[in-house]
Amino acid sequence: MSKHLLLSLFTFCTVLHAETAVTLAPPAIQSSPGGTVKLEAAADTRILYTLDGADPIAKSNPYLAPIEIPLGGTLKARAFSKDRKRMSDVSTAVLKPVSKFDVSAPSTVVPVTQDRSWPQYDWAKRHELTSAAVKHAKPQILFIGDSITHFFGGEQFDSYALRGQQTWGEFYAPRNAGNLGFGWDKTENVLWRLRHGAIDGIAPKLVVMMIGTNNTGDCSATDIAQGIMAIVSEMNLRLPQSKILLLGIFPRGEKPNPQREKIAVINQLLAQLDGERNVTFLDIGAKFLTPDGLITKDIMPDFLHPNEKGYRIWAKAIEPTVKKLIGE
Repeated sequence: MSKHLLLSLFTFCTVLHAETAVTLAPPAIQSSPGGTVKLEAAADTRILYTLDGADPIAKSNPYLAPIEIPLGGTLKARAFSKDRKRMSDVSTAVLKPVSKFDVSAPSTVVPVTQDRSWPQYDWAKRHELTSAAVKHAKPQILFIGDSITHFFGGEQFDSYALRGQQTWGEFYAPRNAGNLGFGWDKTENVLWRLRHGAIDGIAPKLVVMMIGTNNTGDCSATDIAQGIMAIVSEMNLRLPQSKILLLGIFPRGEKPNPQREKIAVINQLLAQLDGERNVTFLDIGAKFLTPDGLITKDIMPDFLHPNEKGYRIWAKAIEPTVKKLIGE
C-alpha cells in the first residue's frame, strides 16, 4: 500500500472520529420554589425529558414550555440533535414537593407532553396547528380525546386518515365542531394541552370528551378516573359556561378481556360525575358489541379504532343527548 493511500486513510479516520466524537452539552435545569422547572440547551438541539426516573430516549417527552412539578419527583433531561440520532449525557434534578400538594397523586394528573410515536406523528406541531384553528373557528361543539377521537373527522393537519369524515360532515361540520383528538394521548397529555393554549379564546356550548384508554395498560382504574376528573376540573375552570358530555371509555379487544374489565370499573367511577360540574355522563360502549360481547372488524377493524360504520354508531348514539345539551 502506498504512503499516499495510507495517509489518506489516516486522514479520513481522523476526521470521522472527530465528527462522531462531537458531544452535546446536557441541558441546564433551573427550578423555582413553586415547583416550576425550566430547561435550557444549545439552540440547535431538542430537549426531551422524563418524570418517571427513566433516562430520556428519542421518544420521550419534548420540552415545549416550563414544566410544572408541584408534586416533586425525579426529572431527567437530555439534549438531542434535530434528527435525535445524537444525545447528550443526562441531567437530573430531584425535586421536593410543594408543601400544599399531595405527593401521593398519580401520574395521570401530572401534565406532560408526549412523543410516543415520533417521528411518524408530530405531536407538538399538531398542538400548535389545532390550537390556532380552534381559536380562529370558535367551535360550538368541541371533541377532546385520543386517536379514537382524532380519526373521527374535521380539519386534516397530518397524514393520518380521518376514518369517519362522512359522518362528521353530516352531524358535526354544520354545527361548527372542532376536533382536539390526539393520537397516543393519555389523560396527562390532555391536561398539558388544556393548560398550554388548546382551548384559549373559545366558549363552546358543548365539549364531547372521551380519554383514558391509553392509560389502561399501566395505570389503575382509580388513577385513570382521577386523571379524567382532573381534566373535567380544568375545563370547568377554563370553559365555565360549557357543558361537558363525558363518554365512557369504549370497549377494546375482540373478546371480553381484563382491559375491558378495567374500563368497566373506570366508567362506573366516572358515572358518579353525571349531573355534577356541568357533566352529563353517557356510556355507549354496548353499541359496539354483538350480543356475545364481541367487537367485529366491520365496526372496528383493529378492535380499537372505529371505521366509518363505527363512527356512525357513535354519532347516532349520542345525538339525542347532543341536541338536548346544545338546545336544538
